[in-house]
Amino acid sequence: MLSLPVLLTERFQAVTGVDPELRPATRPQFGHFQSNVALRLAKAEGRPPREIAQRIIAEVEVADLCEPLEVAGPGFINIRLRSDVLAGVVTGILREPDAVIDRAEHPQRVVIDYSAPNVAKQMHVGHLRTTIIGDCFNRVLTAVGHEVLPQNHIGDWGTQFGMLVEEVLDEGIDASALSLPEAEDLYRRGSKRFQEDPEFAARARRRVVALQAGDELTRAIWRDLITISLTGFNATYDRLNVKLTDEHLAGESIYNDDLATVAAELEAGGVAVVDQGALVVFVDGFNAPMIVRKSDGGYGYSITDLAAVRHRVRDLHADRIIYVTDARQSDHFAQVFAVCRLAGWLPDDVLAQHVGYGMVLGPDGKPYKTREGKAMLLADLLDMAEERAAPEIALAAIKYADLSNGIQKDYVFDVDRMVATTGNTGPYLQYAHARVSGILRKAEAEGWASDGVTVLDEPAEQALALALSRFGEVVAEVAVSLQPHRLCTYLFDTATALSTFYEQCPVLKSEGEVRTSRLAICAATRTVLAKGLDLLGIVAPERM
Repeated sequence: MLSLPVLLTERFQAVTGVDPELRPATRPQFGHFQSNVALRLAKAEGRPPREIAQRIIAEVEVADLCEPLEVAGPGFINIRLRSDVLAGVVTGILREPDAVIDRAEHPQRVVIDYSAPNVAKQMHVGHLRTTIIGDCFNRVLTAVGHEVLPQNHIGDWGTQFGMLVEEVLDEGIDASALSLPEAEDLYRRGSKRFQEDPEFAARARRRVVALQAGDELTRAIWRDLITISLTGFNATYDRLNVKLTDEHLAGESIYNDDLATVAAELEAGGVAVVDQGALVVFVDGFNAPMIVRKSDGGYGYSITDLAAVRHRVRDLHADRIIYVTDARQSDHFAQVFAVCRLAGWLPDDVLAQHVGYGMVLGPDGKPYKTREGKAMLLADLLDMAEERAAPEIALAAIKYADLSNGIQKDYVFDVDRMVATTGNTGPYLQYAHARVSGILRKAEAEGWASDGVTVLDEPAEQALALALSRFGEVVAEVAVSLQPHRLCTYLFDTATALSTFYEQCPVLKSEGEVRTSRLAICAATRTVLAKGLDLLGIVAPERM
């Protein structure tokens, strides 16, 4: 459903050659939009702005969309959409609700890397944003027609597993019987011993070698630790209402066998060189080289990410790769992408993006931690919100607070503000959906059935209809820009327009064709709010 502002922009641009920069009219008597394009063209053409404005309205073909255009003031063009056009758009939402989101002209295969918790550790506040933001991208890109491949790059490999397995064996524990909190306690005990006991540390390092070599006992305990971790992760994903499952797992371990090949290809291609015994890549614009293989033969932190990009392009045939991580990793991923392009693993026609997000802050303006100074567990954060509201409302509060801020910005986790049903919050949007659903239930109980919108005489009716027409445009824009706060702003503006409509245009108390038409507007608004909330991963309740 191409939005009316987009259609108008295309028509004006065909005549003027520039973006008309349509702006909402400041007052209803000025129409729905205004453009100052004539004033901008006047200087270049050396003619009076009003004369240019008159020429534009004589040439632009918008009679099928608009009432006669007007020139106002020094040369502004006032644009008022035809009521029957607005009515047709809203009726179209009712009749074809699945067509309200514009489909991508060229669908892509998109890999999104997000969440990525560590095995044997509970998810904490640091995993909140990556999981919520990544899930929103998954939903939006899928909605516009792309094939999305989520990749949950869990930390399931590395030196810590030698320590964990050795601690399991020393304590005589059945790893398969552990809960995730118990596994995390095991991790703490093992880490303490690793730091304090040189003999244990030496055994733990040998155990890493055994893990890498495929030792049966070591691998069995390692698999048990992964299994109990996934049980905990999946419980959190269910609670967060996100679309991550075991089929999306792509942990560090799956790239282990590729690391030697990756290093060899980089060296053979002259991309990587040996420097002081280490295999490194020097990349212009970065202060330090990327360490691919350390001087002791171990692999650097970055090589797994190189192997992942190589796999996602070569084997998964990705057209676009999106990484959702802490903003502090932006330089790391910029270097990873640069090395992959040098190596030929990331062709120019594949878009690689790192979407860095800010931190969740406590009331003191510092990174959110417990009173003991530790990272707040994600489960405890959700519990805190659910103490103030029902689970669906609490989750809406958290997700909307996260997504309605610019992703790159830090934000303060203020539960009391988040759960409010007034103001720019998730529960406010849920309430708007529940309220309009209640009106429609009453009307349907009285036998109402929608025939579409036929009357749009009031400014509040037209403003709401115009807002509804923009939904597909906004979703398509978010799929490109990866800025979900724009969808949040749109939904809040639409809910606000709905509230104004209620105040100025009685629905159930109106009569005849006006009543029928206003109920149809309500039904279309419910459709848009429900679809928009779903794209944010928020439930749209029928009652509150």
